[in-house]
Amino acid sequence: MSSPCIAMFTIFLVAVVAMVSMALTTEAARAFFVFGDSLVDNGNNNYLATSARADSPPYGIDYPTHRPTGRFSNGYNIPDLISQALGAEATLPYLSPELRGQKLLVGANFASAGIGILNDTGIQFVNIIRINQQLELFRQYQGRVSALIGQAETQRLVNGALVLITLGGNDFVNNYFFTPVNIRRLQYDLEGFSRFLISEYQKILLRLYDLGARRVLVTGTGPLGCVPAERATRSTNGECAPEPQRAAAIFNPLLIQMLTGLNR
Repeated sequence: MSSPCIAMFTIFLVAVVAMVSMALTTEAARAFFVFGDSLVDNGNNNYLATSARADSPPYGIDYPTHRPTGRFSNGYNIPDLISQALGAEATLPYLSPELRGQKLLVGANFASAGIGILNDTGIQFVNIIRINQQLELFRQYQGRVSALIGQAETQRLVNGALVLITLGGNDFVNNYFFTPVNIRRLQYDLEGFSRFLISEYQKILLRLYDLGARRVLVTGTGPLGCVPAERATRSTNGECAPEPQRAAAIFNPLLIQMLTGLNR
């Protein structure tokens, strides 16, 4: 999700890192690729003319440099923690000019704050890398790597890599709930919208598979109604806002169901 709708889910992060660490104890991923929104963006939006940015304090105050890095976090974010669990160096933003040569073989982060599963999510941020564009950049990345190590080795690298994708939260807080009346709320009730998101998310994951991803870690949404901005604007008593909470409670089981079907 993107500022001001940012949440840190500590228990969730610990669970993700622990799961990745256990899954890859015998065979570390040769590369790590990241797709999604502000929860996993590590600086791509710094290179874009957008209001969805994390390039000023207090972002980064607990990062080793104590400076903002483009991560929507006070310090490390989810991809950083996973890279540490893998014993690998952090992936660079794909738009970073430093991502070239041998650094390409570590992987890349394509995530962009503000985006969602749907292309009309986050339109208020204007210039962000929507998920279909992220996948196109992934295709371009493979072309760049092929020029370094050849097509066969590139395919092997991509097939053996760990892929993280985090989507969905913005489609609720920065789309469905963003204004009291909008096209999505006229089209769907909350359950219908959640099912529509899942059907679109499945298309994204199948496209990612077509591009060579084989070990994909998909995260659900956190407790959306407990995000400080949601509590401030949608709650009458300062507690977690009920409707975004209900959205997460509907979306996450549907996501698990869809992923179970894809894994069969």
